[in-house]
Formats: sequence, structure tokens, C-alpha cells
Amino acid sequence: MGSSVETLEFQAETRQLLRLVIHSIYSNKDIFLRELISNASDALDRLRLESLTDSSLAGTGTTDPHIALEADKDARTLTVRDNGIGMTRDDLVELIGTIAKSGTAGLLEKIRDSKDAAGAESLIGQFGVGFYSAFMVADKVTLCTRRAGTDSGTRWESDGEGTYDLQAVDGLPVGTSVTLHLKPADGEDGLADYLSESKIRQIVKRYSDFIRWPIRMAAEHTGAEGGTAGDVDTLNSMKALWARPRTEVTEDEYNEFYRQISHDWPAPAGTIHMRAEGTFEYEALLFIPAQAPFDLFSRESRRGVQLYVKRVFIMDDCEALMPNYLRFVKGVVDAHDLSLNVSREILQHDRQIRGVRRRLVKKVLGAIKDMQSKDAERYAKVWAQFGRALKEGLVEDTDNTEALLELVSAASTHDPEKTTTLREYVERMKDGQDAVYYLTGESRAMVENSPHMEAFAAKGYEVLILSDPVDEVWVDRVPAFDGHRLQSIAKGRIDLDASAGDDQESGAEKARREEDFAALLTWLGTTLSEQVREVRLSSRLTTSAACVVGDAHDVTPTLEKMYRAMGQQLPTVKRILEINPAHPLVTALRTAHDANADDPALAEIAELVYGSALLAEGGDLPDPARFTRLLTDRLTRAL
Repeated sequence: MGSSVETLEFQAETRQLLRLVIHSIYSNKDIFLRELISNASDALDRLRLESLTDSSLAGTGTTDPHIALEADKDARTLTVRDNGIGMTRDDLVELIGTIAKSGTAGLLEKIRDSKDAAGAESLIGQFGVGFYSAFMVADKVTLCTRRAGTDSGTRWESDGEGTYDLQAVDGLPVGTSVTLHLKPADGEDGLADYLSESKIRQIVKRYSDFIRWPIRMAAEHTGAEGGTAGDVDTLNSMKALWARPRTEVTEDEYNEFYRQISHDWPAPAGTIHMRAEGTFEYEALLFIPAQAPFDLFSRESRRGVQLYVKRVFIMDDCEALMPNYLRFVKGVVDAHDLSLNVSREILQHDRQIRGVRRRLVKKVLGAIKDMQSKDAERYAKVWAQFGRALKEGLVEDTDNTEALLELVSAASTHDPEKTTTLREYVERMKDGQDAVYYLTGESRAMVENSPHMEAFAAKGYEVLILSDPVDEVWVDRVPAFDGHRLQSIAKGRIDLDASAGDDQESGAEKARREEDFAALLTWLGTTLSEQVREVRLSSRLTTSAACVVGDAHDVTPTLEKMYRAMGQQLPTVKRILEINPAHPLVTALRTAHDANADDPALAEIAELVYGSALLAEGGDLPDPARFTRLLTDRLTRAL
């Protein structure tokens, strides 16, 4: 038996607000079922908690807490039922009727003033938008509920237009049922057939698979004689590994879950299982893959981890939780204090989300660091797969520069087969050496054969060989490691004798040599003035005649090529030509110049010396045809 029906009228502005909720907030109408199941799950959670302190609630649905879905194709209704805490009439007015009772012009004005969907969404999220999403798919919604510990229930019904009805009803079970009188399926309007068992299963699997309570539905299975038998199936797995203590999860379970979310067959190289409590609670289960995806460096590649709110799926690829250079990390973050209708735009500006991101980044970098110290072989494989991406962090993430530098592993002249970390390099530095020496280039072979290497190889100095494109960028952004500056051996003046405390060559000898070559250096500087800004004697060459070097802040030839390939033209920067005073070609050139400075052949030889130096470092000749002609002529004369 029930009492008389009480009909309440929406205020005019509230009707407009409800239309905005139905038509503007959710682009995917499937979300309605996620919202209703989430509400049911919250009701079950509340009953469980309250029954712990109120013994009178024991047995009122707590023996078999669950959520039931009932599809009636004849009546075209879909019902979401739970045996949770339920609501009183006052609860209905306060919670479900929030929009009905708070339809103030001020709220609507704020929403209208929001210039984008994210702004509107953030406002509406405070006013029970989840329940009202049901009107996206239903012409009418009927809600019946009875609060645990009470004798009478309440029936709420509305068509989402002008009015809603309230009625006291006797005999209702504890809990809440929401019945949707569904609109006809309409593909053009995004309305699926929400009475289809396969569609319901699909939505539950995508959005509510990890809800802690069983979600049940009577399923139709074909019987032995062609009929159908109604079995009750549980649609969700309820296996939210991230919500379980790590000690209770097996390695096989982690691996299987990783395959499920990443679609990657090999087991992950690392697993990070964490829980944060306090003002913003969340759980995270992250994985470091064993191999890089094929699109790791594609602009179209998707990145980010999956975001859940209280086990309810919100979005794939949540970029706000993971920086671009960790785009290979897979996993789940389950936040307890976010709204279900949170958007990507809101997440990008949320202070708490930024805090979560910082902690996740530190956990991932810490896990790789642990791998480096405890399992060098596994770390080496991870670095080989993801090192290029991690080095992007040295450009993007200044807050974690030190942690990333500890992870950097590079080829080196110390070992032709193995890479070395910066820490290992520093531990091997010579006495008196204050810089970490490196050289960038397009390949290891090109770097190893560069004239810049000659003096370092002769004196036994280790040089890092950096051949990844990103190396050209990050070394200019990072001034030092562990107090030792990073020094390109192709830039600036290099004095290895001073670094090693070698006083074999006195200042007087250097001064005499400079005087001997002063006329040649001046002449070369004038002759090659279009190509170089200075010509000087070199202390870095032992076997080559010349090399081209830059000042400390000059762009390298490889980086210049990269910019040009991207369509960016850099201003022309003249570099420095260094010549080897001990090389027979240079000494012969000096002798010839002293004998006849006006010989036109000398200028051609100067061009050949400069062009050879440019080619040796991987640079591009300004006029290849002219260089080839001059070289051919000189060879012909030599024969």
C-alpha cells in the first residue's frame, strides 16, 4: 500500500539546467550505466560501514551484497537494483532531488558563463549529475528505495521535464532500484539497444569490471531442446589487483593483468604497486614493459595510464598522470576523491592530480634505479628499449634532472661492447680531470673516427659517445653531473696537458710555436674568412691535419641538420678551424707560404684543408662540386 502521490514542479531555470546535463555533458551515452552502477556500489559500501557500528543493520542485505541488472524487453525497461543502504524520503530530496531544489538562477548563470565544456562540467559535477544522466537514454525514470533500519520506502518518478513525483510505499526491500523506461535505439543519436545482453555486458566490462561488489544479470542461454534457460551470471571480475595488498597478489596475476591492459604478451620488466593515504587517497599499479611499442616515437602514439575513481573506469590514456617521456609506462591509477564526470581539461589543472603525477614519476624513476643497482642485465634491456624516451625527460622535466642523470647509460671509449653510466664514468676519471667529456654524432663509427678524438685517445681520456638525436639537445640543457661539467670535445679550447698536470711543454715553447705559425694563421684566416671566423693551432689533434670546432654555445652540425630536416632555418654561424702544427701537410703549407705567399695554388690547398676537416666531422660542404674539382686537380698534378 502507498500514500497519495506528491507532485513537485521544477523551477524554470532548473529545467534548463537538466537539459544541459542531458545534452551537453556526456558525449558517450553509455556512461549512464556506469553512473548508476557506481551509485549502487557506494550504497553497498555505506551499508557495510554503518553495519560495523550499528548492530541493528546486521542482516539487512549485508549477507549477500550485490548489484542486479534486469532487462525487460517487453516493457522496454532496464533496472539497476542494489541491496545497499537505501534512502529515506528526506535523503531523496537532499540527494536525488538536489538539482530540483537547487535550481537557482545564479548556478545556471555560472554555467552559462563557462566558456568551454570543461568549465560547465566542473560546476555541474557538484549537483548529482550522475543520476540524471539516465535521462539521456530514458523517457522516464522510476526510483524505489527503502533505508536500512526503516519500515517504509519511497517512490520517485520523473520524465525529466516539468515535474517529479514522490510517494511513500510500504513493502519495499532494503536498498534502491532505478528503472529506466528506455527510448528507442537510434544509432544517429548515439542510442544503442540497452536491452541487448551483449551491449550491457560490454558496458559493464569496460567501465565497472573492477567494482568490488558482484554485478549480476539473468542471462539467456540456449537450452538442450532449443529453448532458453535463465541463469544468473556475474558480469564483472571484481579483481582490482591494485586494491589488494601486494603480499596477496601473485606474479602470475600481475602478468595477466598487465597483458589485459597493455595487449602486450611478454611479462613486464618491472611492477610498481603503491597506495597513498591522506588528504588525497589513491592506489596505483604501474608496469614498465619489457619491450618498446612500435609507435613509441610516433606523434600519434597514445600515452598515459588508465584512470579509475573508486574502481569505476573513467578514461584510457590519462596524460595528466604521466609525462610524455614516460609514455611507455602502463597501468592504473584509482583515485578516491575525484568526481566521476571529471574531464581531461580539469585533470590538467588539478593541484592534487599534479601531486599524484609527481609521486608516480618518482616511483617509476626509483624503480628503474633499483633495477640498475640490483639487476644490471634487466636494467640494460630496459634502457636499450626506452633510454631515448627517458633522455627526453632531461629536456622536459627539470625537477627530476638528477634522478634521470643517474639513469643515463651511454656508449663510451672505455669499452667497445658495453655502455657506461655517468656515475661509472666519474669513478674512472683521471686525477685532475674536472669534466665529463663527450662527443655527439650520427653514429658510433662516425664519432670514434672523428679527428676530435685523437688527443683523447692518445692520452687515455674516456669520452662518451652520444649518437641518439635527443643527445644533441639534452647535453646543452644539463650543465653538470655530480659537480663535474659536461664538456663537448668538439667545442671550445681543450688543453689535456693542463687537465692532467702535464708540464712537458713549457710556456716558452708554446709561445715560440705560435710565433712560427702566426703568418700562416693570419693568411688562412683571411683566405677562409667566408667559411670560418678564426684559425688557430690545435692541441686536440695528433694524426689529422685540421678539424673544425665551435664555441661553447654553438649549434653542432648534427643538430643543425635536424633543424633543417624539420624545416627550421638557423642563422649561419662561422666556426673555428684548428690546424695541427705537427702534421706534414701543415708544416709544408707553412713552408710554401713563407716562400711565396702570393701563389694562387695555396688558396686552393687551404680550401681543401677546410673541406676535409668539415667532412671528417660529418658536416656538409658548401660547394661539393668545387671541392671535388680542386681535389681532382691536385691529385692529377701529384701524378
